[in-house]
Amino acid sequence: MYSATTNAITVTVQPTFLEDQSEPQAGRFVWAYHIRINNGGNRTVQLLNRHWEITDGIGRRQEVHGTGVVGEQPVLKPGQTFEYTSGTPLTTPSGIMVGTYQMEAEDGERFDIAVPAFSLDSPHQAVRLN
Repeated sequence: MYSATTNAITVTVQPTFLEDQSEPQAGRFVWAYHIRINNGGNRTVQLLNRHWEITDGIGRRQEVHGTGVVGEQPVLKPGQTFEYTSGTPLTTPSGIMVGTYQMEAEDGERFDIAVPAFSLDSPHQAVRLN
């Protein structure tokens, strides 16, 4: 499990390799990742946008920008948690992801929070790179 805290908001990530959705012989490796966002601060915030950097096992990098997460822009009051699961495919048996969420506080202040870098490792990788 991977975790990072920014402005009293903690993001925890648990990646899982999906063997049943992967086709190693065809160069398709798929992971799910479960995200938990906990607002440990004293003000209400809303997740507006996401930004991901996904790097495969040979260093090819892809950036993903989008509105919200899994079709939602959750509002988190102090002490509240939002959880979701998403996924990503790669053409290599390992990689790494890192990102940020753009948040907006109830007073209109916008700021980014860190999503910790997390390894995407499969049993098809002879040596773990991350």
